[in-house]
Amino acid sequence: MADVLDPRMLLRGYGAGIFPMADSRDAPDIFWVEPRERAIIPLDGFRLSKSLARTLRREPFDVRLDTAFHDVLRCCAARSETWINETIERATLGLHAAGHAHSVECWKDGELVGGLYGVRLGGAFFGESMFSIATDASKVALAHLVARMKAGGFALLDCQFMTDHLASLGAIAVGRDEYLERLAQALSSGTSGASDASALGVSSAGASSPPSLVALDRLDDPVRAAGAAGPSGKLIVQLLGQTS
Repeated sequence: MADVLDPRMLLRGYGAGIFPMADSRDAPDIFWVEPRERAIIPLDGFRLSKSLARTLRREPFDVRLDTAFHDVLRCCAARSETWINETIERATLGLHAAGHAHSVECWKDGELVGGLYGVRLGGAFFGESMFSIATDASKVALAHLVARMKAGGFALLDCQFMTDHLASLGAIAVGRDEYLERLAQALSSGTSGASDASALGVSSAGASSPPSLVALDRLDDPVRAAGAAGPSGKLIVQLLGQTS
Protein backbone atom coordinates (compact mmCIF):
# COMPACT_ATOMS: atom_id res chain seq x y z
CA MET A 1 0.00 0.00 0.00
CA ALA A 2 2.84 2.38 0.83
CA ASP A 3 4.04 2.35 -2.78
CA VAL A 4 0.73 3.30 -4.44
CA LEU A 5 -0.41 6.43 -2.57
CA ASP A 6 0.30 9.29 -4.92
CA PRO A 7 -1.08 12.85 -4.86
CA ARG A 8 -3.71 12.13 -7.50
CA MET A 9 -5.04 9.12 -5.58
CA LEU A 10 -5.02 11.14 -2.36
CA LEU A 11 -7.06 13.91 -3.99
CA ARG A 12 -9.56 11.40 -5.37
CA GLY A 13 -9.99 10.00 -1.88
CA TYR A 14 -10.83 13.42 -0.44
CA GLY A 15 -13.26 14.01 -3.28
CA ALA A 16 -15.01 10.73 -2.41
CA GLY A 17 -15.27 11.60 1.30
CA ILE A 18 -12.48 9.35 2.59
CA PHE A 19 -8.98 10.06 3.88
CA PRO A 20 -5.87 8.00 4.69
CA MET A 21 -4.37 7.24 8.09
CA ALA A 22 -1.54 5.11 9.41
CA ASP A 23 -1.23 3.33 12.74
CA SER A 24 1.99 5.16 13.62
CA ARG A 25 4.78 7.29 12.19
CA ASP A 26 6.77 4.18 11.33
CA ALA A 27 3.87 2.09 10.02
CA PRO A 28 4.53 0.84 6.47
CA ASP A 29 0.87 0.77 5.42
CA ILE A 30 -2.10 3.12 5.34
CA PHE A 31 -5.84 2.57 5.54
CA TRP A 32 -8.74 4.65 4.26
CA VAL A 33 -11.25 6.08 6.73
CA GLU A 34 -14.89 7.11 6.25
CA PRO A 35 -16.28 8.11 9.67
CA ARG A 36 -19.96 7.56 10.42
CA GLU A 37 -19.99 11.07 11.87
CA ARG A 38 -17.89 13.90 10.50
CA ALA A 39 -16.86 17.07 12.31
CA ILE A 40 -17.26 20.27 10.31
CA ILE A 41 -17.07 23.94 11.23
CA PRO A 42 -19.83 25.96 9.55
CA LEU A 43 -18.07 29.06 8.26
CA ASP A 44 -20.76 31.31 9.73
CA GLY A 45 -20.71 29.37 12.98
CA PHE A 46 -17.10 29.77 14.08
CA ARG A 47 -17.22 30.50 17.83
CA LEU A 48 -15.02 33.51 18.46
CA SER A 49 -14.69 33.95 22.21
CA LYS A 50 -13.97 37.34 23.74
CA SER A 51 -10.55 36.12 24.84
CA LEU A 52 -9.64 34.88 21.37
CA ALA A 53 -10.89 38.13 19.85
CA ARG A 54 -8.60 40.05 22.21
CA THR A 55 -5.68 37.82 21.25
CA LEU A 56 -6.33 38.36 17.54
CA ARG A 57 -6.47 42.13 17.96
CA ARG A 58 -3.26 42.09 20.01
CA GLU A 59 -1.47 40.19 17.22
CA PRO A 60 1.08 38.22 19.26
CA PHE A 61 2.00 36.20 16.17
CA ASP A 62 3.07 36.87 12.63
CA VAL A 63 0.49 34.75 10.77
CA ARG A 64 1.59 33.53 7.35
CA LEU A 65 0.21 31.34 4.58
CA ASP A 66 2.25 28.61 2.88
CA THR A 67 5.72 29.78 3.89
CA ALA A 68 6.70 26.62 5.81
CA PHE A 69 4.32 23.88 4.76
CA HIS A 70 6.71 20.98 5.30
CA ASP A 71 7.74 22.29 8.71
CA VAL A 72 4.09 22.49 9.80
CA LEU A 73 3.42 18.96 8.56
CA ARG A 74 6.47 17.60 10.37
CA CYS A 75 5.50 19.39 13.60
CA CYS A 76 2.03 17.88 13.37
CA ALA A 77 3.58 14.43 12.92
CA ALA A 78 6.11 14.85 15.76
CA ARG A 79 3.90 13.34 18.44
CA SER A 80 4.16 10.10 20.38
CA GLU A 81 0.94 9.00 18.66
CA THR A 82 0.41 10.12 15.07
CA TRP A 83 -1.40 8.89 11.98
CA ILE A 84 1.01 10.68 9.60
CA ASN A 85 3.56 8.20 8.29
CA GLU A 86 6.16 8.87 5.61
CA THR A 87 3.85 7.63 2.83
CA ILE A 88 1.16 10.16 3.75
CA GLU A 89 3.80 12.85 4.22
CA ARG A 90 5.24 12.34 0.72
CA ALA A 91 1.82 12.31 -0.95
CA THR A 92 0.72 15.43 0.94
CA LEU A 93 3.90 17.25 -0.06
CA GLY A 94 3.00 16.36 -3.65
CA LEU A 95 -0.42 17.96 -3.16
CA HIS A 96 1.23 21.08 -1.78
CA ALA A 97 3.54 21.28 -4.78
CA ALA A 98 0.45 21.04 -7.01
CA GLY A 99 -1.32 23.84 -5.10
CA HIS A 100 -3.86 21.61 -3.32
CA ALA A 101 -2.44 21.59 0.22
CA HIS A 102 -1.84 24.66 2.36
CA SER A 103 -0.55 25.70 5.74
CA VAL A 104 -1.43 28.58 8.04
CA GLU A 105 1.49 29.34 10.32
CA CYS A 106 2.03 31.35 13.52
CA TRP A 107 5.50 32.79 13.97
CA LYS A 108 6.96 34.57 16.99
CA ASP A 109 10.43 36.13 17.03
CA GLY A 110 11.31 34.19 13.90
CA GLU A 111 10.24 30.82 15.33
CA LEU A 112 7.37 28.66 14.12
CA VAL A 113 5.18 28.26 17.22
CA GLY A 114 1.94 26.86 15.82
CA GLY A 115 -0.14 26.24 12.75
CA LEU A 116 -2.28 23.90 10.75
CA TYR A 117 -2.37 22.30 7.33
CA GLY A 118 -5.01 20.82 5.09
CA VAL A 119 -6.11 20.03 1.56
CA ARG A 120 -8.16 22.26 -0.73
CA LEU A 121 -10.46 20.84 -3.40
CA GLY A 122 -13.04 23.06 -5.07
CA GLY A 123 -15.07 24.78 -2.37
CA ALA A 124 -13.93 22.39 0.36
CA PHE A 125 -10.98 22.55 2.72
CA PHE A 126 -10.06 19.38 4.59
CA GLY A 127 -8.31 20.32 7.81
CA GLU A 128 -5.76 17.62 8.53
CA SER A 129 -3.88 18.54 11.69
CA MET A 130 -2.71 21.41 13.85
CA PHE A 131 -0.04 21.97 16.48
CA SER A 132 0.85 24.62 19.04
CA ILE A 133 3.85 25.29 21.24
CA ALA A 134 2.64 28.77 22.23
CA THR A 135 -0.64 29.61 23.94
CA ASP A 136 -3.52 30.09 21.47
CA ALA A 137 -1.30 29.66 18.39
CA SER A 138 -3.42 26.90 16.84
CA LYS A 139 -6.64 28.80 17.63
CA VAL A 140 -5.27 31.92 15.94
CA ALA A 141 -4.24 29.87 12.89
CA LEU A 142 -7.73 28.35 12.67
CA ALA A 143 -9.39 31.76 12.98
CA HIS A 144 -7.25 33.05 10.12
CA LEU A 145 -8.13 29.99 8.03
CA VAL A 146 -11.88 30.46 8.58
CA ALA A 147 -11.62 34.17 7.71
CA ARG A 148 -9.69 33.33 4.53
CA MET A 149 -12.29 30.74 3.57
CA LYS A 150 -15.17 33.17 4.16
CA ALA A 151 -13.48 35.88 2.10
CA GLY A 152 -12.45 33.40 -0.59
CA GLY A 153 -15.82 31.80 -1.36
CA PHE A 154 -15.43 28.38 0.25
CA ALA A 155 -18.39 26.23 1.31
CA LEU A 156 -17.09 23.43 3.56
CA LEU A 157 -14.48 23.15 6.33
CA ASP A 158 -14.02 19.48 7.19
CA CYS A 159 -12.36 18.68 10.53
CA GLN A 160 -12.66 14.87 10.32
CA PHE A 161 -13.19 13.79 13.96
CA MET A 162 -14.96 15.76 16.68
CA THR A 163 -12.94 16.82 19.72
CA ASP A 164 -13.78 18.99 22.72
CA HIS A 165 -11.34 21.58 21.39
CA LEU A 166 -13.07 21.76 18.00
CA ALA A 167 -16.52 21.80 19.62
CA SER A 168 -15.48 24.82 21.67
CA LEU A 169 -14.71 26.61 18.40
CA GLY A 170 -18.09 25.87 16.83
CA ALA A 171 -17.60 22.47 15.21
CA ILE A 172 -20.67 20.29 14.75
CA ALA A 173 -21.05 16.59 13.94
CA VAL A 174 -22.95 15.50 10.84
CA GLY A 175 -23.80 12.01 9.65
CA ARG A 176 -22.10 10.38 6.69
CA ASP A 177 -24.96 11.00 4.26
CA GLU A 178 -25.29 14.68 5.17
CA TYR A 179 -21.53 15.11 4.93
CA LEU A 180 -21.44 13.60 1.44
CA GLU A 181 -24.26 15.93 0.38
CA ARG A 182 -22.37 18.94 1.69
CA LEU A 183 -19.19 17.73 0.01
CA ALA A 184 -20.93 17.22 -3.33
CA GLN A 185 -22.37 20.73 -3.15
CA ALA A 186 -18.97 22.19 -2.33
CA LEU A 187 -17.38 20.39 -5.29
CA SER A 188 -20.13 21.05 -7.86
CA SER A 189 -21.75 24.38 -7.05
CA GLY A 190 -19.56 26.38 -9.39
CA THR A 191 -16.58 26.34 -7.04
CA SER A 192 -14.51 23.57 -8.59
CA GLY A 193 -12.09 24.98 -11.11
CA ALA A 194 -10.51 23.35 -14.14
CA SER A 195 -7.41 22.15 -12.27
CA ASP A 196 -9.56 20.48 -9.61
CA ALA A 197 -11.78 18.80 -12.18
CA SER A 198 -8.75 17.55 -14.06
CA ALA A 199 -7.25 16.12 -10.88
CA LEU A 200 -10.47 14.20 -10.25
CA GLY A 201 -10.61 12.98 -13.83
CA VAL A 202 -13.89 14.73 -14.71
CA SER A 203 -14.90 17.36 -17.24
CA SER A 204 -14.33 20.98 -16.27
CA ALA A 205 -16.87 22.39 -18.73
CA GLY A 206 -18.66 25.32 -17.16
CA ALA A 207 -16.51 25.30 -14.03
CA SER A 208 -15.64 28.65 -12.55
CA SER A 209 -12.36 29.66 -10.97
CA PRO A 210 -11.76 27.88 -7.68
CA PRO A 211 -12.08 29.65 -4.34
CA SER A 212 -8.98 31.43 -3.16
CA LEU A 213 -7.27 31.49 0.21
CA VAL A 214 -5.50 34.71 -0.77
CA ALA A 215 -8.64 36.72 -1.58
CA LEU A 216 -8.52 38.07 1.97
CA ASP A 217 -5.17 39.72 1.25
CA ARG A 218 -6.83 41.84 -1.43
CA LEU A 219 -9.50 43.26 0.87
CA ASP A 220 -9.16 46.84 2.01
CA ASP A 221 -7.53 46.67 5.44
CA PRO A 222 -6.64 50.12 6.81
CA VAL A 223 -5.20 48.56 9.98
CA ARG A 224 -2.67 46.39 8.16
CA ALA A 225 0.84 47.52 8.94
CA ALA A 226 3.03 48.65 6.07
CA GLY A 227 4.81 45.65 4.60
CA ALA A 228 2.74 43.14 6.62
CA ALA A 229 2.43 39.75 4.95
CA GLY A 230 -1.20 39.15 5.92
CA PRO A 231 -4.42 40.71 7.20
CA SER A 232 -4.62 42.48 10.54
CA GLY A 233 -6.09 40.80 13.57
CA LYS A 234 -8.78 43.47 13.70
CA LEU A 235 -9.95 42.53 10.19
CA ILE A 236 -10.05 38.84 11.16
CA VAL A 237 -12.29 39.69 14.14
CA GLN A 238 -14.56 41.80 11.94
CA LEU A 239 -14.95 38.98 9.41
CA LEU A 240 -15.66 36.33 12.03
CA GLY A 241 -17.86 38.35 14.32
CA GLN A 242 -17.94 37.86 18.08
CA THR A 243 -20.40 35.20 19.16
CA SER A 244 -19.49 34.39 22.74
